[in-house]
Amino acid sequence: MGRTKRDIERNEQVYQLSTLVAGEFSLQEVLDRLAEAAVKIVGARACSIRLVDEETNDLKMRSTYGLSEEYRNKGPVTKDDEVIRAAFAGQAVVIDDMRDDSRIQYKEATEREGLVSQLTVAMQFRNHPIGVLRLYSPRPRGFREDDTIVARAVASQCAVAITNAKLYGEAIAGQRMAEQMRLAGLIQRRMIPEKAPRITGLDIAATYIPCFDVGGDFYDFLPISDGRIVITIADVIGKGVPAAIMMSWFRGALQAYTEGFREVLKDIGPVEGDLNSGLKAAIRTKNAIENFNKMACIECREGEFITLFYATIDAIEKTMTYCSCGHEPTALIRNGHVEDLARGGLVLGVDPQAKYEIETVQLEEGDCLLFYTDGLVDAMDFNSVLWGRDRMVEAAKQFADCPADHVVRNVLAYRRRFAGLARQVDDTSLIAVKVGPPRRTEGCRECDPCGDGNR
Repeated sequence: MGRTKRDIERNEQVYQLSTLVAGEFSLQEVLDRLAEAAVKIVGARACSIRLVDEETNDLKMRSTYGLSEEYRNKGPVTKDDEVIRAAFAGQAVVIDDMRDDSRIQYKEATEREGLVSQLTVAMQFRNHPIGVLRLYSPRPRGFREDDTIVARAVASQCAVAITNAKLYGEAIAGQRMAEQMRLAGLIQRRMIPEKAPRITGLDIAATYIPCFDVGGDFYDFLPISDGRIVITIADVIGKGVPAAIMMSWFRGALQAYTEGFREVLKDIGPVEGDLNSGLKAAIRTKNAIENFNKMACIECREGEFITLFYATIDAIEKTMTYCSCGHEPTALIRNGHVEDLARGGLVLGVDPQAKYEIETVQLEEGDCLLFYTDGLVDAMDFNSVLWGRDRMVEAAKQFADCPADHVVRNVLAYRRRFAGLARQVDDTSLIAVKVGPPRRTEGCRECDPCGDGNR
């Protein structure tokens, strides 16, 4: 027997639902279009679409066509409802007369709406029920067997279209979040100095290579008087937005403290044996670190802490007073020999009563200082072999007679040569400080052409 014109039209309308499956529509747009299409395809009076709420396990009314606001809000429907259970079990549930059927929960609302018969089918995706499609007729026995077949086909298309719309919504949200993270990363990188300061008697260069859009590494240069500068390099343990927020807060605290000390020096003016020299510099550094630690203990949550290397360099007296708070030791390279500057104490943010040791080292013309975060030495190749501190030091020693920017560039080049294109999982920060003015000497080697690049 040939198909009727009505059959052909129905098949065409069901096919048209595939445009919703492939289309880039919001979930609500899809639901509203599906409810309207279901009514027109089946020839019903009205339609409702309920989706499973994963939090409450109930079925929430998400879209209707041809139903009043009063009926839409008549009351909750749960997965324990007899009709819903049957639909989720795979049945197409037809109720010929809702006025006389005990399975109907809201009979008065149904009568006021003028609805008599009902057809309920489940919407399933990969054999998992995600909701129900309900069609309503104002006549008893308003649904035939072929209506059930069409309703199932519509529900199947609905399930795919709804799932696609959810995924599309999640993708859009992901794109928005990615864009926000990208902008946050740009803002954060503005907090990293674009270039190192010029300090008479010092040659300074630095680089920052983020692993993700935002991260926990930072460094800063804070001049406090002529020929004296505070260099800080830190790593907030954590990744992403929380680490970035903590980094921003801590950077502000460091700057505020240093600015306060700078104002003290400005008020008292230059004096013999001023507040930066000798024992006074050590006491000031110790007090600063203990205050930073107490603040960090207030701000850090469980599992969060900060590593910090805090150094005051006096280019006139050629001294560096420093404290390492659980941070990678700064490498002092002198005449081909390397000394680890590791005096200090515990990471910040763990123990408010922690005590810290301060050390002052005498610097010499030609010394090379390397400040860095663990991301530099923890870089791995494709075999998960760490580059390591020893390789970093050996690379730096080859270029220790070069200007500071050459040192940075070549250390990164040697690391890149070792790790190749293997994906890294931590930010990299590196500062090189040469004691004495920038210059090329006979021992200065040509820069390696394959560097990572630096700020």
